[in-house]
Amino acid sequence: MFRTVAVISSLISAGSAFAITPLDTSSQLVISVRDQKLILVQNGAKVTTYPVSTSMFGLGDSWGRMTTPIGYLAVEKKIGDNVPSGAVFHNRRLTGEILQPDAPGRDPVVTRIIWLRGLEAQNAHAFQRGIYIHGTPQEKTIGRPASYGCIRMKSSDVTELYNRVPVGAVVQIIPDRLPKTVQALPVQLTQTVVAPTAAPQTQTDNRSRQPKVAKAPRVQPTNSGIDVSALAAPPQHLTQNQPQAQPVTRNEDQLGSKEDRGTLTAEEMRMGGALAAQRKKAKLALNKRF
Repeated sequence: MFRTVAVISSLISAGSAFAITPLDTSSQLVISVRDQKLILVQNGAKVTTYPVSTSMFGLGDSWGRMTTPIGYLAVEKKIGDNVPSGAVFHNRRLTGEILQPDAPGRDPVVTRIIWLRGLEAQNAHAFQRGIYIHGTPQEKTIGRPASYGCIRMKSSDVTELYNRVPVGAVVQIIPDRLPKTVQALPVQLTQTVVAPTAAPQTQTDNRSRQPKVAKAPRVQPTNSGIDVSALAAPPQHLTQNQPQAQPVTRNEDQLGSKEDRGTLTAEEMRMGGALAAQRKKAKLALNKRF
């Protein structure tokens, strides 16, 4: 059963740093972290279900932790109209390269990008962190947590979803199982939208530590193993996930230099991911011993 959404789409003040797309309450996506599935709901009726992959680092919205946020979000932008399946994006721009499913050694964003913004305090950083629903060539990892914060889908599935879901659609990410019954979202939206906030400005603090492993979801997925391919370099857009707040008119791809943003490097993210996997393996070994 879905709880009432408490957001308002009309609050765009003259001094706001971000333009906000009005919500389209006729469409809703519900993503279950426990089931690793996404359902599309339109006009209160379930349309279809897709397998997905959420973060291997757990849940949350903190800077630098590469976790999947929970709560209510919305589709802010869609990128990739009519591009070929497997087309590679870098900084949300096509590179001209096309990858086949499960191409070895690569883990970029491919096929389509559905860019999300948070509607609550618990996911207010989602847009600036670059939280997408997107295609991945690592399709064998779909169905278990394996991403660096985004929601991954098979290229064929994300293409189909992209064509069905409008900009402004509501997205709900829950740690529990998918609900058995589906209700349409309420017409009245009463609470203030939480605008995205700027990333921390202290470059030294961001670079002096490895990404911390977030706490696991309340109920662990039954198939939570991560293979070696899941520990490849993170998608390029996640190495640029902490821009300062910018005027409305600024293009989202012109986010300033890495030095200005004080973000973690790709190598630091890769080392953090490997360290997290080693810790998890050591913990499992210790549990078996006792």
